[in-house]
Amino acid sequence: MSGLSIVLRSIWRRAEGRFALIVLALWVVVALVSLVWTPQSLWVTDGYHVWAKPSADHWLGTDGTGADVFSWLMAGSRTNLLIVLLTVALCAVWGLALIAAMVARSAALSGVAVVLVDALISIPTVLVALILAVPLGASIAVVVIACGFGYGLNLARVARPAALLAARSSYVESALSNGAGGLRVLVSHIIPNILPVLAVQLSLSAGTAVLAESGLTYLGIGVPSGVPSWGHSLATSVKLINVFPLTVLWPGLIVTVVVVALNVFGDVLRDAIDPVANPALRQVEERDGKAGRGCLPNDIVETDKAVEASQSYETSENHAGNAASVAVRGGEHNGGEAYDGR
Repeated sequence: MSGLSIVLRSIWRRAEGRFALIVLALWVVVALVSLVWTPQSLWVTDGYHVWAKPSADHWLGTDGTGADVFSWLMAGSRTNLLIVLLTVALCAVWGLALIAAMVARSAALSGVAVVLVDALISIPTVLVALILAVPLGASIAVVVIACGFGYGLNLARVARPAALLAARSSYVESALSNGAGGLRVLVSHIIPNILPVLAVQLSLSAGTAVLAESGLTYLGIGVPSGVPSWGHSLATSVKLINVFPLTVLWPGLIVTVVVVALNVFGDVLRDAIDPVANPALRQVEERDGKAGRGCLPNDIVETDKAVEASQSYETSENHAGNAASVAVRGGEHNGGEAYDGR
């Protein structure tokens, strides 16, 4: 059984994992279907049936322009999915670049990177979005860049301890001594060892990106008018929430369920890909010679085994009895002859 199938089985075995997978799968399916079909055309409005209640023609009712709410929510799912994917990708690239600098061998580079992250992390995401909105205007790029920039800083700040521990480990030293470059060490050793942390942080970033899109669109600096999104549906209907609450309920409910599913998915994925928390995955990695520390290049596996054997030998020496230690040292001082203890 492959590692991927074990991870998926581990996620599906938990109730919250099934909930997250079902919700996320429905999200992807609806987004794909909306590319070719929606119950009503997005641009068809009915001025005689504004703020209409759910009916056979309009499953979730209509908004203030007479447009079908369900169709706009379907089309908005693909916009929000695109925002989440781009935000997570930018967050991962930006965060891993910062992590590489923060755990670098150069003390000057790592020190500057740590101070830079500590300084930039204090800047609110909304402020970054407002600054970007000046040259770019209201656009999806504002949401993606602002969220990816801010969440990448959080990722680097949280994952740095685990990355630093991996960067100072014996198998990284072995890889460097065998001529491995910094990028190879990062991809082959550091990233596999911080995957549980990355899973949680990236899932949190995905969920927060959905919320940020809604907030920034409501402020007028997110998704532009005319582009369907869940935030757009909320922004256009929240003004009359006291009169027509159902039009706010549907997009708000969808955003809540998706954000909860993303956060839950990150938690169960962390446990599923962690060899310490998942014995089945640990057995597979031990069988494949990975020993729970990431996938090692073939040219340094033997070196790692030698390092482990040396460490095991040193540990056994440290735990030996005092008499045996004295005998060894005595033999060394007497030209290799056994010391009789007298």
